[in-house]
Amino acid sequence: MKGKLVLEDGSVFEGTILGGAPVVGEVVFNTGMTGYQEILTDPSYADQIITLTYPLVGNYGTLNAITQGPKPYCRGFIVGELCDSPSNWQNEGLFSEYLRLHGIPCLYDVDTRAITRAIRSHGVMKGVLVRADFPDEEIQKYFKQELPTDQVMRVTTKWQGIRGDKNAEFHVAVMDYGVKENILKSLEVAGCRLTIFPADSKAEDVLAVNPDGIFLSNGPGDPQDLGYAVEEVKKMFGKKPIFGICMGHQVLAQAFGAKTFKLKFGHRGSNHPVQDLRTKRVYITSQNHGFAVDDTTLPDYIEVTHRSVNDNTVEGMRHKELDIFSVQYHPEASPGPTDNLYLFDEFENIMRKGK
Repeated sequence: MKGKLVLEDGSVFEGTILGGAPVVGEVVFNTGMTGYQEILTDPSYADQIITLTYPLVGNYGTLNAITQGPKPYCRGFIVGELCDSPSNWQNEGLFSEYLRLHGIPCLYDVDTRAITRAIRSHGVMKGVLVRADFPDEEIQKYFKQELPTDQVMRVTTKWQGIRGDKNAEFHVAVMDYGVKENILKSLEVAGCRLTIFPADSKAEDVLAVNPDGIFLSNGPGDPQDLGYAVEEVKKMFGKKPIFGICMGHQVLAQAFGAKTFKLKFGHRGSNHPVQDLRTKRVYITSQNHGFAVDDTTLPDYIEVTHRSVNDNTVEGMRHKELDIFSVQYHPEASPGPTDNLYLFDEFENIMRKGK
């Protein structure tokens, strides 16, 4: 079936559509060459239409073990070529069937380079995925829809949960703002058993389980929507070591009194260079965020530890007196593949020191 993407600036990109349901969402692009299933199931993409810049998608099929969330939360997928002849010894099915199963419309046989250039030039914007014959007046109705805010409360766990080895050396309380499965696995590999809390949990309930450390996870949407989380995190300062990733990094910044701002087209992909300012070493990182921390608003007691080589935005910070640190990127996503796991070691060492 012929389909198209219509952007709110009037641009139209035609292709073939899998699944005909009209959807509206914020159109973003990801520059990763692999990981399409992980991208699809990452809760941080809630309410977005994802364009993959790498042209061949579906070539190694699907594998349930690598999903990052209980289901896809994005609105749609856009790819250059959708492969229906995958080759991989672990393959469990066609990616096209995986998309059908979860009701995610996919536009393919489309010029993803042109879509990416449009977003880079004009910034992220609303888009509508529809059949090619969908009436223009109906498309305009979709553009008038307000996209949801505070997506975190839709993707977070609804109840407190426990996972990991009960005899593990460390007990970590995880604040789930939309946590990826690989982050939880990385914490477990680092010797942690986990108690996972909903995003709106109270500080006293988190501290009541007496964790050795507190982890603030990644998540979707605008960090300024998470005022409720910011206030609770403030109450945990100085009580336990705290490590934040992505949204957790931005929540921490706001708890320090700093501000965040929206990037023109975000950082999404597995090839973003970041420098650790302490060692001057540059790491290739995996990223997925549309907002960044305004370093001019950070207080003097916060040290910026990492910066993006591409645009100099804040990619890491630490408290100069308390055991609190964070990074904007995803060390667990293995773009190095193991170069960035030292951050989990740092968290482990801080918790060991506090025991």
